[in-house]
Order: sequence, then C-alpha cells, then structure tokens
Amino acid sequence: MVADAIKLMLFPALMAFAASSDLLTMTISNRVSLILAGGFFALAVFGGMGTTEILLHLGAGGVVLLLAFGFFARGWIGGGDAKLAAATALWLGFDQLLNYLVFASLFGGILTFAIIRFRLMPLPSALANQEWAKRLHRMDAGVPYGIALALAALMIYPDTPWMKPFGM
Repeated sequence: MVADAIKLMLFPALMAFAASSDLLTMTISNRVSLILAGGFFALAVFGGMGTTEILLHLGAGGVVLLLAFGFFARGWIGGGDAKLAAATALWLGFDQLLNYLVFASLFGGILTFAIIRFRLMPLPSALANQEWAKRLHRMDAGVPYGIALALAALMIYPDTPWMKPFGM
C-alpha cells in the first residue's frame, strides 16, 4: 500500500515541484534529483524489479546524464535540467526514453517560443513587482527548461510499468 502511494505521488509531485521551482527561481534543487533516484531504487528493490531491469534503467539514466551534461557544458541547458532529465530517465528506462525525449523537445520548443514572445512584449503591470516574472522577462535570462522536462515526464508516466497496476 505504501509502495502504491509512492508510485502514484512521488514522481508526479517532484516533477511539479521541479517545474514550478524552475519557473520561479530558474533553479532545480539537487534534492529533487536525489529523491527521484532514491525513490526509484527503493521502489525497484522492494517492488521486485529484477537486477537486469534495474541495470537497464540505470543505463538509461546514465546515457541521459552523459548527453545532458554535454548540453550543459555547451550552455544549452542548466545543470539542474541535466540532472532532472537523468533522474527521469532512471524512472522511465529505455522503453519510454525516446517518447520522453521527443515530448521534452517539442514542449521545450513551444516553451522557448512562448518565452521569446513574452520577452518581446512589455512586462504586464500585474507582474511588474514579481521578481520571478522580471527575471523571466529579461532578454539575457535562460529558459526554465525544467518545465518542459517535467511536462514530458508527466505525459509519459501513465504509460510506464509503474502505473500499469492502476489501469493507466
């Protein structure tokens, strides 16, 4: 019963937290990725996932971590985004990885376009005193890509083996 509650709540809640944190502060805490990794291993071990499957999920997370840190090194994404993508890949495994990356890319493109449009317009007066909005509106600011990563993860999560017992 506890494992079911964790499956239903931990991953979605951390994705929502990461997205909102990235929007409001342009950072994703290392704790989010660490809790995601710890949660995965706890559920995998206590949920009866086989060693081979755990290693495959670990491989998916490792591949994404290497690629994402390459993107980080080039300044294309932030370090928190790289760690969030890797922790997400750990949960999704290779079975859902391509779908996740496609959705993250599409949502990231839409998000980037929307933020560029937002930055070209005057900041609405209702947001003028909001630090997060002023930061997001600056032309030299980055894009909170964690929003796209989290949204893509939430789109894919119902199709994972974690959710199959719930009829999703």
